Amino acid sequence: MASFSSPAANGSERLERATAIAGRLLDNVETVVHGKTEEVRLVLAALISEGHVLLEDVPGTAKTVLARALAGSISGAVSSRIQCTPDLQPSDTTGLSIYDQRTREFEFRPGPVFANVILVDEINRAMPKTQSALLEAMAERQVTVDGATRPLPDPFLLLATENPIEYEGTFPLPEAQLDRFLVRTALGYPSFDDELRILKEQSRGKHPLAGLHEAVTLDELRELKDAAGDVYSDELIVRWIAGLVRATRELPIVAVGASVRGTLALERMVRAWALLHGRSFVTTADVEQLFLPVLGHRVVFAPSFIAETRRQGRGEALRRFREAVFAAVERPEADWEPDPAARPSAPATA
Repeated sequence: MASFSSPAANGSERLERATAIAGRLLDNVETVVHGKTEEVRLVLAALISEGHVLLEDVPGTAKTVLARALAGSISGAVSSRIQCTPDLQPSDTTGLSIYDQRTREFEFRPGPVFANVILVDEINRAMPKTQSALLEAMAERQVTVDGATRPLPDPFLLLATENPIEYEGTFPLPEAQLDRFLVRTALGYPSFDDELRILKEQSRGKHPLAGLHEAVTLDELRELKDAAGDVYSDELIVRWIAGLVRATRELPIVAVGASVRGTLALERMVRAWALLHGRSFVTTADVEQLFLPVLGHRVVFAPSFIAETRRQGRGEALRRFREAVFAAVERPEADWEPDPAARPSAPATA
């Protein structure tokens, strides 16, 4: 007599498998990038959510190492690096068609954007024309060259960096382009103990990347994406997320608030964040923790507020902005266990 497992049992097994995959991937990356568990987890959540990451950090904080470690942990994944300079042309990133005299036809030579994990180093040093060439790749996961549209590999994660201490000869990203990044964050310097560990590991001149092994396959990564969509987000939390984003448009200290893209981004990220923590449901703490990384770069502060917080810096401005938003929208309270059967349908993507 055939036996059939219940949908709840299948969902539990799928969650356990996804959690195990995520754990292997995180542990493998951390063999190279030390002491940055939450930051690495944030990048992985963006990868699962099919988004992109902007790292605003000083040189030498393992941004390139993180991109290479992530690509090296995925079986079959290809990584590339684009070093931005003022003379970088759009075709240097997307590729171009070259005339082949033997066949008397134009042959397309793909650029470095045709990879699974891409590090765009110092993106604000590239000209606006080159920056905009990345917009189609980030938003549509495709590039159009000479009238032909070509899809990009799946998965596709773009990690862009900015140097926050040097602005001479740079082209700041416009607000519309900042909005294309799912997350904006920083790795920061390692702790004293982690820095000592890095010194000992590389004392003989051998980088840990040389011994990095593949931890997950591309199919397993797709399983993670599917499992994130199954994470339960209660109606109270969904409404709270929508209310928080709407509050960013109504505060007097904000000139331009977050768009609907920000609402969708925060909802997708909290699902992936919960999955990476081994949970099948979203909590209010997830929303509170991801609020600034997902929405902080999507708002434009009012000139008076910028002048008021100029001396304290952007970090203080973001802290006060966060406090004002959470004070304006009541935090939901629930005293029941989430019921997966009552899970609302996932929202449409932007």
